[in-house]
Amino acid sequence: MTHPADTHPVIRVHGARENNLKGIDVEIPKRRLTVFTGVSGSGKSSLVFGTIAAESRRLIDETYSTFVQGFMPTLPRPEVDVLEGLTTAILVDQERMGSNPRSTLGTVTDANAMLRTLFSRLGKPYIGGATAFSFNIPTTTVGGASVTESGKKNVIKQQVYLGGMCPMCEGRGTVSDLDLSQIIDESKSLEDGAILVPGYTADGWMVAPYKTQVPSDRPIAELTAKQRDDLLHAEPRKVKVEKINVTYEGLIPKIRKSMFSKDPDSLQPHIKRFVEAAAVFDTCSACGGTRLNVSARSSTIGGRHIGEACALQVTDLAAWLRTLDEPSVAPLLEKLLHLLDSFVEIGLGYLSLDRPSGTLSGGEAQRTKMVRHLGSALTDVTYVFDEPTIGLHPHDVARMNQLLGQLRDNGNTVLVVEHKPETIAIADHVVDMGPGAGTAGGEVVYEGDLAGLRGSDTHTGRHLSYRASLKDTVRTASGALEVRGADTHNLRSVDVDIPLGVLTVLTGVAGSGKSSLISGSVAGRDGVVTVDQAPIKGSRRSNPATYTGLLEPIRKAFAKANGVKPALFSANSEGACPTCRGSGVIVTEFSFTDTVSTPCEDCGGKRYQAEVLDLRLAGLNIAEVLALPVADAHAFFAEGEARTPAAATILARLADVGLGYLTLGQPLNTLSGGERQRVRLAMSTGRGSGGQVLVLDEPTVGLHLAEVAQLLALLDRLVDDGMSVVVIEHHQAVMAHADWIIDLGPGAGHDGGTVVFEGTPTDLVADRSTLTGEHLARYVGTED
Repeated sequence: MTHPADTHPVIRVHGARENNLKGIDVEIPKRRLTVFTGVSGSGKSSLVFGTIAAESRRLIDETYSTFVQGFMPTLPRPEVDVLEGLTTAILVDQERMGSNPRSTLGTVTDANAMLRTLFSRLGKPYIGGATAFSFNIPTTTVGGASVTESGKKNVIKQQVYLGGMCPMCEGRGTVSDLDLSQIIDESKSLEDGAILVPGYTADGWMVAPYKTQVPSDRPIAELTAKQRDDLLHAEPRKVKVEKINVTYEGLIPKIRKSMFSKDPDSLQPHIKRFVEAAAVFDTCSACGGTRLNVSARSSTIGGRHIGEACALQVTDLAAWLRTLDEPSVAPLLEKLLHLLDSFVEIGLGYLSLDRPSGTLSGGEAQRTKMVRHLGSALTDVTYVFDEPTIGLHPHDVARMNQLLGQLRDNGNTVLVVEHKPETIAIADHVVDMGPGAGTAGGEVVYEGDLAGLRGSDTHTGRHLSYRASLKDTVRTASGALEVRGADTHNLRSVDVDIPLGVLTVLTGVAGSGKSSLISGSVAGRDGVVTVDQAPIKGSRRSNPATYTGLLEPIRKAFAKANGVKPALFSANSEGACPTCRGSGVIVTEFSFTDTVSTPCEDCGGKRYQAEVLDLRLAGLNIAEVLALPVADAHAFFAEGEARTPAAATILARLADVGLGYLTLGQPLNTLSGGERQRVRLAMSTGRGSGGQVLVLDEPTVGLHLAEVAQLLALLDRLVDDGMSVVVIEHHQAVMAHADWIIDLGPGAGHDGGTVVFEGTPTDLVADRSTLTGEHLARYVGTED
């Protein structure tokens, strides 16, 4: 007889309408691996993250006491009629980890905590407990008196609490300084413009106080030591300038307060450029970059202190720990080794524990979060993954698939949003969204097993078995970008010529040195444009229309049609709703919990004043235009009453890079890494910059199988227009389409860092001497 508790085998969704979902119904089996696929913008994330995971979190929050809930943001209920069978959802997304300067790979995974305990037990000489090895805790001396409830007085005299923090860099490993050559020109006098700081003109008011205190007609290099110190480092004091009392302060402390202590992104562009040029970060001389004080570095195990252990590549650290034969700490060693082995299994064995967490890519950050859950004792949990194969070489995807299966086999429900056929192939259940993107999507077009998907007539079903073929002929290079002696990170004095005038693919396993080669030796050169997935900086009002310059011709078109000023149609200017100041939301910030955003009640989230919304162009107001997807907006501005060629051109470029589903007014901070990159790519393709070198970092991220062909066509057009395109990529379809391949390896970390192959894709497949060659041969179907 079936027990009632066993009659809840599915997560049942009925009438989901979040974002573009059209009241869909779907049943997702529990304790199985379900993959959600579909073209970009079809509604996958709206269903998985915006509906299922969001409701799970909301219900969990409701279990807290009323008192605790009063300190938490109130989460809205997703737009759905029925959600049954939910379990606790754990999101493992691509969001980069916080850039706290003391946060490292070791601290975010508890590896450091276990390593500190190990050194406190085995380190010689003994210096104290685990906190004595922590670079987040300073050594403090405490003195004072306390009285117990019985009246007994306890006096503490100079009690020392040991911490491992380096006092000079405060546990950061680096110290900041200013490049004086960017601030003053020693060969000039104040009257000749010796101060190079923006706004400090020779005859301006900012420089006037300094002229009263040091000789203004003498070159800085000829000033006495006292005069120089007074100019640069003087303490604040009152002086008279043209009979007016002003505060005089040394130039260095003054600009530190006014420029260098502020968020660079809040500064004006010319000041930001100055700050970035003048700020210098050097390795701390006191700790050598280990972040630790002398005491923490004095205690060693086998001649190695904890800072040196954290600097080892994870694979090397695990090998070293296995040489320790200490029964007294056997359980701790076993747990630490299990954690380090998980790093290796998930393809992160090339990292070190002292790697700052803010420098991890989106894919690395997601896999780091995954490590936390691999050994979890929890079961019947719903794990939600957002494209976990991002940044992984085909060789590493197989290992990722094994780990996803392991989570499922532990009795958990695993939901994966993914495009890679290799991951779709291991699914127990597939939900295919579509048929199109944006308003053309939001429906379940297929639900069932893999065999049924292959036989379906959906975009995914038709392209699941698609294999790009090798080119019959490849382009001939018009020159070469020479790289000599590249040694950034794990690169081993690499010499390589990157051909110009062709499509070059740079590939290799994760951690082999691809990004190091580009960032250290290619990016920053004249004529090189790098388009990566880094967050686009901007305010809450920033969106694709403002970032691409699209809003400017749209505003002018509205102004001309209505006989008013263009500024009325700017949410940052005269037309903005006065209540929310054009942001569309009211933001409430708490010091103790998440920031809460609620739609503005006056404008209903439309961002504009009511009077502005009465003004129309071809029947639409400005808010309605910003709510249009790129594809619809292109049709709107390409012809008819609203015809605006400048806007149509920008919209066509956005559509070309696969962003036809994106709405013009969608906040930039809600875009994925792949979407951000494609927005930048759209801008780069419109510069008419023939002869430039365009570098792309995994442009296939977030692209459906059907959209990869569209990307390849775009890359071909760029090369044919005279650009040299270099793509860091793992997707075999892009490799097969390349004119030239540079393969780095053979492994990751110190096992990589060399060029293992240079040549055409056909030669790589024929050679088959590298992991990339093996997988590409299998992909194009030429393996023996």
